[in-house]
Amino acid sequence: MAKYECRIRGSFPDFLRALDDAILNGSVSASYEDGSSYQQGDVFCAVRVYERYSYFGGNRVSLNVTLFGTEREFFLSAITSGGSQAVFFKINTVGEESFLDRLREFVENYQGSV
Repeated sequence: MAKYECRIRGSFPDFLRALDDAILNGSVSASYEDGSSYQQGDVFCAVRVYERYSYFGGNRVSLNVTLFGTEREFFLSAITSGGSQAVFFKINTVGEESFLDRLREFVENYQGSV
């Protein structure tokens, strides 16, 4: 399991749309599994679950993303899971880390353009 968290300044809805595009266009096997969006007053929360096939590990890995905050400043928490082939402990987490690296690269480029 790998995790990436940060604060983001920008447009919450624009970032969420761009995030969907970046993840789904970043890998031929990436898919949107499910998600949820909620707004209470000026506070937003969005949860997204993506999956993709890891060629290196020969299995599927998932990426769970939560965005929480206001329309112009929000917090991102992204956690990957799956990808291990061991029964009692995790080995071969390359697929998870690669999935998360793609998200990290998108976020850092997005923040640089705001």
